[in-house]
Amino acid sequence: QVQLVESGGGLVQPGGSLRLSCAVSGTGIYAMGWFRQAPGKQRELVAGITSSGTTNYADSVKGRFTISRDNAKNTVYLQMNSLKPEDTAVYYCNRQSAFIRAPWGQGTQVTVSS
Repeated sequence: QVQLVESGGGLVQPGGSLRLSCAVSGTGIYAMGWFRQAPGKQRELVAGITSSGTTNYADSVKGRFTISRDNAKNTVYLQMNSLKPEDTAVYYCNRQSAFIRAPWGQGTQVTVSS
């Protein structure tokens, strides 16, 4: 019943910015997170946000990425600034807790390259 639809990815040069969106339906209020999976690497959590707005970030993106949510629109965002080639990955949103993880959506591709 839970549906997660990511959007906003694309090709950007190093130092550029992107804003990702995650439309959430069919679920209540939970802590949400943005994850990414790069070629040859495991999926990792890069940012999380609780229902009340408390945030947490992976060390690799602190100071560059900002996660937020609009509860009225049931949407989670990831503002990505100062992008680096190593940020290249497919980005997914989901419940932050693995214990109540929903089925993964299609994700959105972010490519950082000159």
